[in-house]
Amino acid sequence: MRLDLWPHRSLKGKGFSATIWIMFCGGLIPVVPFIGTIAFWVLLIFMMTALAALWVALRRSDRDRLREELLIWPDRVELTHWPAKGEALSWQANPYWLHLKLHPEKGKVEQYLTLKGGGPAETREVELGAFLSPEERQSLYGELMTTLAALKRPN
Repeated sequence: MRLDLWPHRSLKGKGFSATIWIMFCGGLIPVVPFIGTIAFWVLLIFMMTALAALWVALRRSDRDRLREELLIWPDRVELTHWPAKGEALSWQANPYWLHLKLHPEKGKVEQYLTLKGGGPAETREVELGAFLSPEERQSLYGELMTTLAALKRPN
């Protein structure tokens, strides 16, 4: 089984263009009455600065390549996390020793999902899908529990 997780990307292509145009036209509304005065240029500079900040923020959001890949085989589970910056981080364990936990209150985020495995002496616990919504983590927990139970079931 292969599972790819990534954060929601809200604006692509036409949505990005529409947002910039709407903000530009909306920003002109308070500026137009001041055409021919010094206030026009001051307001125009502030409006264009805000528009540029929106442009940069939306483009930076698209550039972030944060994602996770969970691969499950009968004899191994491997989680690879690609942060927004830096090298990929990998973690693997035997599915037999794997423990999936959903922490409803305790954790960095609501419905915090973690994987722990590697044997009785292994205490390393890794987070899974911290960038997902609480509902998505809860759904993911149910699906993974079903998959892992099928792997641990004797044939």
